[in-house]
Amino acid sequence: MDWNRLPPELGEASEGLSTLVTAMETRVPYAAALLTRNSGLQIGVNHREQQVTEIRPSQGLVLTAWNGTYFEEAATAALTKKHMFDLAREFASTVDMSPSSEAIDPGPPLKQHFATACDQDPTLLSAKNKLDFCLELHSKAKELDPRIVNVQVRYRETQESKAFANRTKQLSQNVLRLRLVVQIFVSDGKQLRYNWMTKDGTGGLELVQFTDQELRELCDTAVALLSAEKVPPGMYDVICTPEISGVIAHEAFGHGVELDMFLKDRARSEQYLGKLIASPLVSIVDAPSYPGGHGSYFFDDEGQLASPTCIIRDGVFERGLSDLFSAHSLRMPRSANGRRESFERKIYARMSNTFFAPGEPPVPSMIESVERGVYLKKVSSGMEDPKGWGMQVTSHYGEEIRDGKLTGRLFAPVGITGYVPDILQSVSAVGDDFALSGGTCGKGHKEWAPVSDGGPHLKLKARLG
Repeated sequence: MDWNRLPPELGEASEGLSTLVTAMETRVPYAAALLTRNSGLQIGVNHREQQVTEIRPSQGLVLTAWNGTYFEEAATAALTKKHMFDLAREFASTVDMSPSSEAIDPGPPLKQHFATACDQDPTLLSAKNKLDFCLELHSKAKELDPRIVNVQVRYRETQESKAFANRTKQLSQNVLRLRLVVQIFVSDGKQLRYNWMTKDGTGGLELVQFTDQELRELCDTAVALLSAEKVPPGMYDVICTPEISGVIAHEAFGHGVELDMFLKDRARSEQYLGKLIASPLVSIVDAPSYPGGHGSYFFDDEGQLASPTCIIRDGVFERGLSDLFSAHSLRMPRSANGRRESFERKIYARMSNTFFAPGEPPVPSMIESVERGVYLKKVSSGMEDPKGWGMQVTSHYGEEIRDGKLTGRLFAPVGITGYVPDILQSVSAVGDDFALSGGTCGKGHKEWAPVSDGGPHLKLKARLG
């Protein structure tokens, strides 16, 4: 694919977006148009089967009009110029205009195309080439230990193209996302354990290469988990890897600071704007512009250019994440977080790449500072109640720390529970490292969007069980 231009399926349609906006603004005070196209490929390999599946292409147009009080929308999958223009005129004529004179700022003038940079473009390879890549990984992994009963290799490649126009902007972008998971299952004849490793991001195949050493460590940990114990419940000093740190950021100050939740009175964090809510060591950022992040993009679905938003700075809750409507309604600064699952879905304020900013101490010194605790190394799940501010994160496993040293004693799984401010205020060290982990986030168990989260290692206190 030529990443410096939109795919041909969108090329002709994108040229007429400004005309649609002009036609709608003969009646409405603000209008915008968004074209989207998503396509891709999924591959799955395990001991029993191989699957190569095309992600069915989805493309369409969304028209947005401001009626003086709120936004109205119309959408279509038919992208002929005549149909789009007829829809724009018909849609604008039916908008329920409000007597309000509140204006929407279209932003500064800009005309630009953006594209993901990649060294090894997977779109230049055949599906068979990619299947062979996965088969080779599977073959290497399955021979690592006689206790291996299955190995799953899952590859996902998505190509996301968008064009946006309002009266001042004409923007387009091509974003390539890759995600590769290797999961190893082992058994001692009595129980089954597993471990996995994920590599992902926006970019090319250079993002998803596994070394022999990484596969060996993945297998060795899966085998070691056959002897894992249940953690004795209680309060512990905890060292979190970046993967665990990221889920804490995502759940603690991610969903709860999406400003459409403020409009619905569903977020307790609204009461703490401008207040100290975490340890002064804690800063949390959402950055759709982060290079290579799985949740990265160049502009959001409302034409706002991607830039970082500092949610918590030195322990103080500074601001939330907005779509255009929530920022306008709440009179708060706008961020580039207005995102749709597809052209068939509405805009929500959504996270992108959400993470703790790194600190100063090296990780070994953080472990050495723990007298009795647990080193949590991988996350299985997380959830938060934005209104009650309770949080629960499940770690796939953790390792005991005694007198500043890792003992090799493993616990699995390990649940982390607590009140969000208590957990964030307990942070006593923030490491000098940094890593992101990608995935897909649902809002209300729907409206899926690619994201990532992470940060450095953290030292904090939490209840485990």
